[in-house]
Amino acid sequence: MKTVHYKFYVLILFFFLQHLSLLAQEKMYYLTVTTTYRNFEYKEGKYEDWLALEKEYLDKVIKKNEFIVGYNVLNHYYTANNGEIVFVNVYESWDAIEKAREKNQELAKQVWPDEKARKAVYEKRSKYYKPRHSDEIYVTYGDRKRMAKAPDKPMVYYVRKSIFDTPKDGTDKEFDDLNKQLFDNLTMKNDVVKAYYAYNHAWGSNNMEFVEVFVVESLADIENVGKKDEELFKAKWKDEKGREEFNKKMNKYFTGQHGDYIYQSVPELYKQVVPK
Repeated sequence: MKTVHYKFYVLILFFFLQHLSLLAQEKMYYLTVTTTYRNFEYKEGKYEDWLALEKEYLDKVIKKNEFIVGYNVLNHYYTANNGEIVFVNVYESWDAIEKAREKNQELAKQVWPDEKARKAVYEKRSKYYKPRHSDEIYVTYGDRKRMAKAPDKPMVYYVRKSIFDTPKDGTDKEFDDLNKQLFDNLTMKNDVVKAYYAYNHAWGSNNMEFVEVFVVESLADIENVGKKDEELFKAKWKDEKGREEFNKKMNKYFTGQHGDYIYQSVPELYKQVVPK
């Protein structure tokens, strides 16, 4: 009986998270996040050669793939594995994920029509990576703060992965409203934050994940974000009692457990989402 209850609970939670995404915004995007690892054993591999290979593939394939509306590559900065490289692809729908894969293959055949030459390109790229990787799929949640233009320098990405709780007195409306208040009064007014994105789990290892991405210009700015947010929080909720009540309402939706990850972007390997 406990197993039946658990499965029912997970099913309800799934629809709850999906409803949050639908309720909080008109336009959703799906992201595939592939984490792979540098092959440090490939001694001949230089960073500039790796970058040239990936940029060639980006320019000739990914940028011409209409199903991939956004693309980003993030290198390890402060994470558990210094070999991490994260590839992020953005799509307008779940169906576009598979269509994009097929389109990549089609475009690659056009660029490298000779099968041996095409295989050689793939093999050359693969030398820079370990054979293992992991994949996650997320769906965007809530409002976003976009960068005004494509970055011309590496940006620092601070990723916070929080774990949802399931409060008995929680509602979709309250959760959306609380997040909207934070976004409007802190994130949008915090000039240290150059971009902000939030995501719910759609497919992967942990269906309770709530992911937030803060884009800043430097490592020091991560701490500056917190300082500025505190100022803005106190400016919006001026009395301590009001701040405590807000935090109590918000905190009940999370277990208090979270993970922190810091990456640095590669500006040459970037395809910006064009809002519609």
